[in-house]
Amino acid sequence: MAGTRNGLDRVHAESIRTGRGFPLDCESFSRAGRFQFQMTSTTNAEIARADGDLRIALLLGIANWFLFLDHVPHNVVSALTMRNFGFSGATDLFVFVGGYATTLIYTRMAVERGMLVAATRIFRRVWQLYAAYIVLFVIYVELISYVAARTAAPEIISEFNITGFIDHGIRTLIYGLFLQAKPLNLDVLQLIIVLMALQPIVVCGLFYAPNATLAGSTALYATARMLDWNLTSYPDGRWYLNPLCWQLLFVMGGWLALVGKQFAPEIRALQAIPTLRAAALSYLVFALVIVSGSDIPALAQIMPSGLSDMLLPTDREDIAPHRILHFLALTFLFTLLVPCNWEHLRSYALQPIVKCGEEWLAVFCAGVFLSFAAHLILITGPNSVVRQVAVSLAGLAAMTAVAYYVSWSKQQDNKSAAGAHS
Repeated sequence: MAGTRNGLDRVHAESIRTGRGFPLDCESFSRAGRFQFQMTSTTNAEIARADGDLRIALLLGIANWFLFLDHVPHNVVSALTMRNFGFSGATDLFVFVGGYATTLIYTRMAVERGMLVAATRIFRRVWQLYAAYIVLFVIYVELISYVAARTAAPEIISEFNITGFIDHGIRTLIYGLFLQAKPLNLDVLQLIIVLMALQPIVVCGLFYAPNATLAGSTALYATARMLDWNLTSYPDGRWYLNPLCWQLLFVMGGWLALVGKQFAPEIRALQAIPTLRAAALSYLVFALVIVSGSDIPALAQIMPSGLSDMLLPTDREDIAPHRILHFLALTFLFTLLVPCNWEHLRSYALQPIVKCGEEWLAVFCAGVFLSFAAHLILITGPNSVVRQVAVSLAGLAAMTAVAYYVSWSKQQDNKSAAGAHS
């Protein structure tokens, strides 16, 4: 029993550091043993324990890189990101995998240390996210205002959506503290803060009744879309990313983290059906044709009239069903083609991306600031393709450097703590 407990502690500590674990085709409990928690009188749920599945960190790293590139407008390198190849994009990936990783971490904590402890750790993370948002918001707005005044380019104030701050500074700052201001590129962080603040409820629901919780999340998504529910923003309008709808992807990720192991045989059986694989691939091709149609005249001619206009303009705010379906098709094929023991996951070429996924919060915050800096460089100088590529590569390199520094700093803190207790 002691050996099993020590094994669980090691796996738990590793999961908190990396957020790893993806049970679709990994053999969970392989070294730490099996741990079951009685959730109700009729339902048992296995809490997935995957030892070192690097796909979660890899996907979070990819999402961070793509979000940075997407936030730099008029940038040729951003043509390589997910949003250019289908309905879903980096935000979908970030929210889904973030929901998976955080639910896995805090549910394990609830099992081992109690729900109250898990809730307090969640709120501590929310506070860290909120503090990061406030720092970014204040620096962001002040820096944009300063640059606009020095470069005689007032149009960037409107472009970055901070006009209200110039006209009513104190009022906008107060609304910004309540996440109601909408400066450009901070919408994803605002969304994550709200979703994480609701995570104690989600964890508790998934802990005791995972299927009912997923059904409730789906019902909320459908109701919000039908009744046009959304949060208001200042000075007018609504949130760019509606939390009442985007929560579905977050909860779906958490549901998969907790009960995906139970349904792993069924999922693998479905993945083995050629018709389903062909259907998923066909839908991805269909999405690619729709998204690329406006840029490729030959594709535009073969598409039904008005189909692109019907699918694309309104799919992001309330995350339209065809967008969710596209992401699920990607997940279906990705987990089939990239198993957890894929040898290239530990290759040197992928380590920078994996490291950015392990330190996702610091990297994401750095990416928001760097995207603004990259935008300024491009609009205040010759906007050539070479300059766009150089700025993009420099930004990715800086984000990677931040990830490695934060990881190294944590290692030094751990060494100091270990030395103090020895």
